[in-house]
Amino acid sequence: MRPRRTACAAAGVLLTLTAGCTGGADDAAPERTPASAPTTTQTPRSSPAPTPAGPVSLPALMRREHTGSGLRLGTVLARASAYTRYAVTYEANGLTISGVMNVPEGKGPFPALVLAHGYIDPDVYVTGQGMPREHDLLARSGYVVLHVDYRNHARSDDDPDNDVNLRLGYTEDVIGAAKALRSSGRPEIDTDRIGLLGRSMGGGVVYNTLVVAPGLFDAAVAYAPVSGRPEENIDQFQRPEGDPVVARIEAEHGTPEDNPEFWRQVSPLTYADRATEPLLIHHGTADDTCPLRWSRAAAAAFESAGADVELRTYAGEGHTFGPRWRESMELTMDHFDRHLR
Repeated sequence: MRPRRTACAAAGVLLTLTAGCTGGADDAAPERTPASAPTTTQTPRSSPAPTPAGPVSLPALMRREHTGSGLRLGTVLARASAYTRYAVTYEANGLTISGVMNVPEGKGPFPALVLAHGYIDPDVYVTGQGMPREHDLLARSGYVVLHVDYRNHARSDDDPDNDVNLRLGYTEDVIGAAKALRSSGRPEIDTDRIGLLGRSMGGGVVYNTLVVAPGLFDAAVAYAPVSGRPEENIDQFQRPEGDPVVARIEAEHGTPEDNPEFWRQVSPLTYADRATEPLLIHHGTADDTCPLRWSRAAAAAFESAGADVELRTYAGEGHTFGPRWRESMELTMDHFDRHLR
């Protein structure tokens, strides 16, 4: 792993935008958070919980010695002019996790990106599903792209407690992916240059990973991420659908009113001061799935904690991005190029 890069001690002034999901007042071009402070070398910072953290918490994940190994390339799924797509598996904290990996043609080693997909019902999910545009473009741009099939998805091992435990296992799977890449010894992978990209629910996995394992990745990007406060995600997505898992979660862990400390300890925003990687967040003003206010709150929390964070907003773009997707990806590749090449 390379030494930590220098990063802004304070990322600058956050965007002053009208709160909400619609954005008639936003400029056509994305706004950038300017750097405003001298650069200093970032080191992981500690945020001890005021009371002992339980086994289902981000502090518990911080204390765990995470493992990732045994990256195996299997069947060739597709051959494009610029890359080959493989089925892969690796080990993460004792579970076998499946996925797909795009390997660019040409002389490596190439920097690698781990992709954390958004929510897709595990009962219908197929390996590598989600973010096909990103898979293709990033591989054509010279990145090895490893898309993670989280536990309980595709050919990955099962974890029956994952949903009740607020899907924190997905964070372990992503950490394991980076460690498997770093220990793979494969000549096409530059094991010292690894980035992380997550969309929607995967954006929440990005936040968790940055605070649980600071220094593991070299840069991160979150697209239209969920809230950094899990109770808001439950209220937005699960409770209105009458998801029976909600009752099980609250029976096991309590409600935010009954057990606020538990909910504080499963929010990455509580531990934002641990993040050391430069983080770029993209969000459309017309996103009615994940409200823009969630990304504003996350960016504010990371900035206040001294992290290097930048929030880009896109007037009129919804959750999945349409006309301005390519523009957002150019900024994404610029971000990764600056920190991984």
